[in-house]
Amino acid sequence: MKQRKGLSWLWFALGMVYFFLPLAATFLFSLRGKRDVLSFVAYKNVFVDPIFLRTFSFSLEMAILTVVAGLALIVPTAIWIHLKVPKAKPVIEIFTLLPFVIPPIILAFGLIRTYSRPPLALVSSPALLVAGYVIVAFPYIYRSVDAGLRAMDLRGLSEAAQSLGAGWIHLLFLVVLPNLRAALLSATFLTLAIVIGELTLANLLAWPAFGPYMALMGRNRAYEPAALAVMSFGLTWGAIGLIQALTRSGRDKSAGLGTGAR
Repeated sequence: MKQRKGLSWLWFALGMVYFFLPLAATFLFSLRGKRDVLSFVAYKNVFVDPIFLRTFSFSLEMAILTVVAGLALIVPTAIWIHLKVPKAKPVIEIFTLLPFVIPPIILAFGLIRTYSRPPLALVSSPALLVAGYVIVAFPYIYRSVDAGLRAMDLRGLSEAAQSLGAGWIHLLFLVVLPNLRAALLSATFLTLAIVIGELTLANLLAWPAFGPYMALMGRNRAYEPAALAVMSFGLTWGAIGLIQALTRSGRDKSAGLGTGAR
């Protein structure tokens, strides 16, 4: 058992080195913006660039709209499928694989061809970009929500709520959504990470998003792209840490309420 435990720690250490060594090298490279001096000049150049602030704020706005639209569309649909047509789950899971199979460039050209003429001329509207982002984020949102629904007794909760006179609106907002908090947080932060770093849709639909800005910086600069990569990594891990903290606090509160009730 000791030998097996030591081998497990060895593999864990190798995995950490494999994962963090490139990140450390990227971080050190980003500090070499000045000759023979380690400095944060590359990070300063990024933050003072007005294009950075404009593109990041635009992508963040699109990400928030994508989260709202995606959750509003997928959460009621997933609940309805679990309660009314559970046999349709394999079909929906096949649809969740399509964004992985269809390249984003094909999706972008399809959206442009379909919505570039009246009466649905939406190419110049950010609504089309949000719609494309919802399609790209669909697998992550649906699978997060589906995992949360599988973890609860949805049918039992819905029957109990309806027996007490609750309608579908009360059932959704007062019973189901509070129990889906961890799943909704996971879907939200995954969608934020995907949309903020997305390149193809924003580039082909000609919107000033953060993904094309990062690609442009990678072609024209040396140290600033490394700084952007480190910052993007930090944002992603910060979002994961926030998910863990919020879900842990929710579990602690639930445990406290259960102890108080007993």
